[in-house]
Order: sequence, then C-alpha cells, then structure tokens
Amino acid sequence: MDSLIPFTTSGALVESVDKKMVVVLRDGRKLIGVLRSYDQFANLVMENTLERIYHEDAYADIRRGVYLIRGENVVLLGEVDLDREDEMPLRSVPLEEIGYAHQEEADKRKQHEQAKAQILYDEKGFCKEGGEGDGY
Repeated sequence: MDSLIPFTTSGALVESVDKKMVVVLRDGRKLIGVLRSYDQFANLVMENTLERIYHEDAYADIRRGVYLIRGENVVLLGEVDLDREDEMPLRSVPLEEIGYAHQEEADKRKQHEQAKAQILYDEKGFCKEGGEGDGY
C-alpha cells in the first residue's frame, strides 16, 4: 500500500538533477538553467542560469551563471524539452529593446499588488506581507 502513495517530498527532484529546467519564482522571475543540486528544503543550485524576460512576442535573456534559489520562493519547476526548445514562437531580442517596457509592466504589477494588499488589510483583516508573524 505504501508504494501507491505519491512521492511529494523534495526527494522527488532526484530525477531532475543534471537536466535543463525552468523555474518560476514568487516574484514572477523566470530562470532557465541546469539543476545541479538541491536539499531537503527544495533549495536549488542551478548552473548556466539565464533570467528570461518576456514582453509581448519577444524575450531577452540575462546571464546569471551559478544561481542559488531558496525553495520557499519556487512556484513552478519543470524540465525543458530540448527537442522543442528551438521551436518557440517568440523572437529573441537584446535586453535594451524590451527592458524599459518590462520595467514599466513590473512597476504597474507592484502597484496593483500593493493596492490589493491594502484592501485585504483594511477590509478583510489580513496582515501585511512582511509584517509581524509573517517571518519563519
């Protein structure tokens, strides 16, 4: 019966080591790189990491190299299909071409999140993120 229980701990990542992975973080960043190591908290070490920025039908990459990701910030972790990676319907552009537009979009998103958090605090009784009792 125990063999039917799904393997949902960080140990499930063992099959993903040394594979090209995409990671989406809580703050919306998307990272692509080779997963080299992890621990019991799902902290990840990635190598040859790129931060990929998307805007409309284009994307730009920022080289990050070796990257340590705290497990609590990971929203999604998936393997990159190497056979289909080059078939992306988006065009690659230099960072300077979409950097400003992406920053404006990020600023708008941040303002929206702050307004939403204030409403939750004022009207629904939620605590503010980063406030008392929010730390580990």
